[in-house]
Amino acid sequence: MPKVKITTLGCKVNQFESEDLAQKLSDDGQSVVLHDKDIADLCIINTCTVTQKASMQSRQAIRQAIRSNPKARIIVTGCYAQTQPDEIKQIKGVHQVIGQFDKPKILSMILAGEKNSLPSSVENDQLSHFNTLPSGALKIRTRPFLKIQDGCDAFCTYCIVPYARGPGRSLLPAQVIDNINKIHQAGYHEVVLTGIHLGNYGADLGKEKTTLLALLKRIRKSCSIDRIRLSSIEPHELTEDIIKFVAQSDSGLAKICHHFHIPLQSGDDFILKRMRRPYSRSFFIDLVENIFNLLPDSAIGVDTLIGFPGESDIAFENTYSLIERLPVSYLHVFPYSPRKGTVAYTYSDRVDSRVIKNRCRKMRQLGNLKRNTFYNKCKGKTFEFLIEGIQKGQQNRLKGITSNYIPVVAIGDHKLKNTIAQVTIDDVDENNRVYGTIQDL
Repeated sequence: MPKVKITTLGCKVNQFESEDLAQKLSDDGQSVVLHDKDIADLCIINTCTVTQKASMQSRQAIRQAIRSNPKARIIVTGCYAQTQPDEIKQIKGVHQVIGQFDKPKILSMILAGEKNSLPSSVENDQLSHFNTLPSGALKIRTRPFLKIQDGCDAFCTYCIVPYARGPGRSLLPAQVIDNINKIHQAGYHEVVLTGIHLGNYGADLGKEKTTLLALLKRIRKSCSIDRIRLSSIEPHELTEDIIKFVAQSDSGLAKICHHFHIPLQSGDDFILKRMRRPYSRSFFIDLVENIFNLLPDSAIGVDTLIGFPGESDIAFENTYSLIERLPVSYLHVFPYSPRKGTVAYTYSDRVDSRVIKNRCRKMRQLGNLKRNTFYNKCKGKTFEFLIEGIQKGQQNRLKGITSNYIPVVAIGDHKLKNTIAQVTIDDVDENNRVYGTIQDL
């Protein structure tokens, strides 16, 4: 039986698509190998191009697959394959390049043995890139992702994603419900709803036009899974009504996790405007304070993009001071990376790379402090805890994630994997590792 290995770079949407493809290949009789040491007959690299570093890592992953699997057929897909197929074709050993928009056809292309397929144009069928089968059936993770939205129409000046992913399109609400129920029936307790532009869910559905809030209300009424987690939502689309609904949904089934991930990018109004971000510093302050007031134990994660062209020392300090003053739980810090084809690529006032590196280091230090403060604030409190597995090398220690996104290690029996328990936070060490005690089941 042929062995297939899939390497994934980038976002949760890419991870969903890789897991979905793995399931289809498995259903077709292929043996999907999950360990890097396994030699495969077919290697699929699902690439990312959101930054120059992501493109570089994608090239490295391609070359590593070629070296480690010298007799394998090498297929490259994903966003980097969509935007720069010619660069990939120059890598000796690549057999096929399949662009992002043709990714749903990979299985049929593999079976047909097609060679050197190039990315197609965006298809008009808004649902053509979704699959109604749940991901995660290979037991790759205890919290499967479900892609309910793809593409983006925002065209922020720094972002290549709309060019790589195409226009926004949404999975029909009934199909979302059906997928969640299938995931639950497969034995899962949490599903992560993900999308490229999740907060814009439903805007493209014509007569079925709906909103993320309306979808969440339908999920609460129609699904029996324990927990729903939301991935990243734009600040201006995380409405007060959504926040209030999450606050009211902390009992019963299909609870919405108290966890918000919000891409701020910059805390300076001039930079935000130049990025074409449709909110202000003061708006973001009000948003985070509102979340904190309604849900004081919620995790609030923030993305920052450091070193955007024109970011002066003052502009950077505006971002730093904004994060410093707000009850943010953790930070994702990204250095600005010029992407050819975007508006910002033409800006001449780029920030020196050494300055960007130093600013990123400072922001990451702040992020570690914020994470430590949030974890320590939760000491002594008890949270719902999804047990994901065994701590590496320690058979009697379990690891899992709380509803408010705290990774916890606790003593317990390995048979508790993929169950929900209550855990009390006991301690946080200097490396932000969190330890807890599982309460009686």
